[in-house]
Amino acid sequence: MSEAIYEFGLTTILTKEKILGCTITKDGKRIFEYYKNKKIADKQHKVYSCTKSVLSLLVGIAFDKGYLHDLHEPIDKYFPKVLQAQNDPRKNNITLYHLLTMTPGLHFPEWEEWRAKAPMAQGGDIIRFVLDRDLIYSPGEKMSYNSGCSHLITSILQQVTGETALQFAQKHLFQPLNISNVEWYKDNKGIYKGADGIRFKIDDMEKICLLMLQKGKWKGKQIVSEKWITQAISPHFSTYKHIGEYGLHWWTSRIDPELEDDSDSNRFHFALGHGGQYMIIVPKYNLYVTFVSELYDTSLLPLKVFRSQILKQFTLNDEKSEVV
Repeated sequence: MSEAIYEFGLTTILTKEKILGCTITKDGKRIFEYYKNKKIADKQHKVYSCTKSVLSLLVGIAFDKGYLHDLHEPIDKYFPKVLQAQNDPRKNNITLYHLLTMTPGLHFPEWEEWRAKAPMAQGGDIIRFVLDRDLIYSPGEKMSYNSGCSHLITSILQQVTGETALQFAQKHLFQPLNISNVEWYKDNKGIYKGADGIRFKIDDMEKICLLMLQKGKWKGKQIVSEKWITQAISPHFSTYKHIGEYGLHWWTSRIDPELEDDSDSNRFHFALGHGGQYMIIVPKYNLYVTFVSELYDTSLLPLKVFRSQILKQFTLNDEKSEVV
């Protein structure tokens, strides 16, 4: 499928919107690219919550290397002072799995009245801020978007490895993928912001996509176990059906929403960041797509463009093949 298929319709749409860049790669070949200006390709972009999906890979590596052992282990040993001061004993039942699936049950209206701007971002003791929130569900009962979970995960990662999240990432993920000069913001206590702190170039985003598409393998070496990748992109909870289902800090959705098929033949998986940052993987078509944007009021627009303008081209080709 050539760039010409997208040239008019997709480029026109991207130009009209505040989408800074978009790349499409199939079968290892980039078949489309769009940049609002010449600087976009080489510029570092704040990928916001795509950071969470990178963090998931780091947690997987930590399991692979024996720093972590049990996904369902309660997190009380990592935050003993804060949790001992809590009035609700159910908080002691929160596990790493609950954090990765955003199901700790804490009241965290990030996508409601906070409008994607959690007060924890203003500084202070973020760990305490998160764990002090009231429990409105039992842990594991319901997924509710919560960037505080990611900050707790980064703290746990740093505690078990004895390194900063950036040091661990550079050694075990970024350097093997030849991702260099990454910026990653941290809080005032030295905990790297697992929720939204990474800045990537588009090329770096593409490398993460390719690693996911290859089920954790890079140039013949298993960087993250295939088992972890499978867990991370599997649908665990469904709260925001207009987006998709949530895995372990990765989103997943059906190619054909009407088809009751959750295999990779009917799934695409993606990282989603505030403002319209995306890393999208479609195993069925050996395809991955990136977006960087400034759509702070309409973060889901690139996902709609992906479905209507990009994915649709491949599904239509499938239908034509079936007719033939």
